[in-house]
Amino acid sequence: MIKVLIVDDDFMVAKVHAGFIRRTPGFEVVGVAHTGAQALTEARRLQPDLVLLDIHLPDINGLDLMHQLRDVAPDLDVLVISAAREVETVRKALRGGIVHYLIKPFSQSDLQERLEHYLSAYQGLDASKHEAEQSDVNRVFGLSGSERTLPKGCSVETLELVESALKSASGDLSAAELAEQLGTSRVSARRYLEYLHDEGALDVRLKYGVGRPERRYVLKGR
Repeated sequence: MIKVLIVDDDFMVAKVHAGFIRRTPGFEVVGVAHTGAQALTEARRLQPDLVLLDIHLPDINGLDLMHQLRDVAPDLDVLVISAAREVETVRKALRGGIVHYLIKPFSQSDLQERLEHYLSAYQGLDASKHEAEQSDVNRVFGLSGSERTLPKGCSVETLELVESALKSASGDLSAAELAEQLGTSRVSARRYLEYLHDEGALDVRLKYGVGRPERRYVLKGR
C-alpha cells in the first residue's frame, strides 16, 4: 500500500483529494497538512511514500518546501497539485524531481491516471534488482517500444492492463466490468476501450435491454 501525505492549505480541497485517493486501489491517505510546518512534522512522523503537494501555502512556497521534506523523508516522491500555471514554476518543479504536475481543477480520473502510472512505473522498479532494464526506465518516463500516441490523460501502463484483461476474458466486456476489474473509473475504462476500437483492435457488440444499448468490447477475431 502506498502511503500518501496531502499538503494543501484549503481544508475542503484537501478533503476532496483524500476522497479521490481512497477510491484508488493501492493507495492510502496517512496524513493531511495545511501549512509547510505541519507538512514537515507529518513527513518526519509518518515517512510517507508520496506527497500530493500544493505550491501556494501560507508559510512557504511548496517548491522550497519540497527540498525540506526530502531532508526529513529521504525516499519521498512528490506529485505537485496546484493552480500555478506559470511555465517557470512548472520547470522549477520538474528540476526538483517531481513524478508529475497536475493543474487544478482536475477530476478524479485525472488524478487516478497519475497515481496508477506512479504505482506501476515508479513503485514497479524492483528494489531487489541491482540493475534496471531499459523497459523499466521507459515505464517511468511513460514510453513504450511501440511509441503509441495515446489520448490525453491515458498511460501506456494502464493500456497494457486493459489489453491483458481483454485477452484473459472469456467473452466480451463492458466498460463497467473492465473498470471493476482494474479498479479504475468507468469513464477511464471506456476511453481506453474506444481508443483500442478506433485502432482496429476491438469489435463492438451492442447488448439491448431497457434503455440505451450497452456497448461491449471483444478482441478482433474472437
